[in-house]
Amino acid sequence: MIQLLYIGNRLRQGRANVSAIDALGPLLENEGYGVYYASTKNNKLVRMFDMLMAVIRYGHKVDAVLIDTYSTLNFYYALSVSQICRMLNIPYIPILHGGHLERRLKHNPKMSQLVFGHSRANVAPSGYIKTVFERYGYNELKFIPNAIQIDRYPILQKEYTDIRLLWVRSFSEIYNPCMAVRVLKTLSDQGFLARLCMVGPDSDGSLKKVKMLADALEVEVEFTGKLSKQEWIQLSEQYNFFINTTTVDNMPVSVMEAMALGFPVISTDVGGMPYLIENKENGLLVPNNAVDAMAKAVTMLYGDEVLRNKIINGARKKAEQLDWGMVKQAWHDVLKGL
Repeated sequence: MIQLLYIGNRLRQGRANVSAIDALGPLLENEGYGVYYASTKNNKLVRMFDMLMAVIRYGHKVDAVLIDTYSTLNFYYALSVSQICRMLNIPYIPILHGGHLERRLKHNPKMSQLVFGHSRANVAPSGYIKTVFERYGYNELKFIPNAIQIDRYPILQKEYTDIRLLWVRSFSEIYNPCMAVRVLKTLSDQGFLARLCMVGPDSDGSLKKVKMLADALEVEVEFTGKLSKQEWIQLSEQYNFFINTTTVDNMPVSVMEAMALGFPVISTDVGGMPYLIENKENGLLVPNNAVDAMAKAVTMLYGDEVLRNKIINGARKKAEQLDWGMVKQAWHDVLKGL
């Protein structure tokens, strides 16, 4: 049995949504792989130390190390872990999640080469990040999309007598949560009966800013805080449009889940979103931070049942292509050589 050490942010606190390590790790275990994990530590320095110690502790037991790789401060986890793996001659595989990884490739080419130039493979969860890395000369890219378990996402018929917006993400500046509030304000000013629910934990203090903006604009927004996957799926039955306001993205699972649930999705056209959403086929794309354009897209779908149903059906078909049953063979192909 192939043994793996999975390095990522496996945090157990209210400021983080379920991360990639919590989603992929159990799926690999169910396929018969042995998986060790690090780290659950909240303090960033303690977490890094715990990750490095896990490589030393389990290095002689595992066939490879999987490393969730992000683009901001968490990039240094991948940098440090990969170099310990190189010292101990352990194969490692970065999984490229960070929407700003291109900045690392451009501004930190030597550090990037240390991480990505010596890996067994680099796994790109989206065609977007694969294209970016190939443009910078990295050719050992394996495209393996983020996966969902489609049978956990029932399609429910939604009513469109009013506009009920759902937003699901952590409250972080890069996800531009204030834009969602401004979209609600625009719709309300245009005379539409509209409401907004925002689901997710506060990541960087943005939640306070969003609440202040809602008060200043005199619109009512429901804030649920962090919910479990099952809780927000159940809550989603009350809403009929899903909006994604991010300024940078790769292949967000929350959008994939919304597509699986039968939501018409309206998203900003950034990063990997055009690789997930084909405009007017399985969703609508609008320019980054374009409040009026997003509001217009919502009202267009609200008033056009034919287009709306086309997008809902297309979104479900796209989500079905991302089911674990379809994706897992790609992981088997990468790991079988270990």
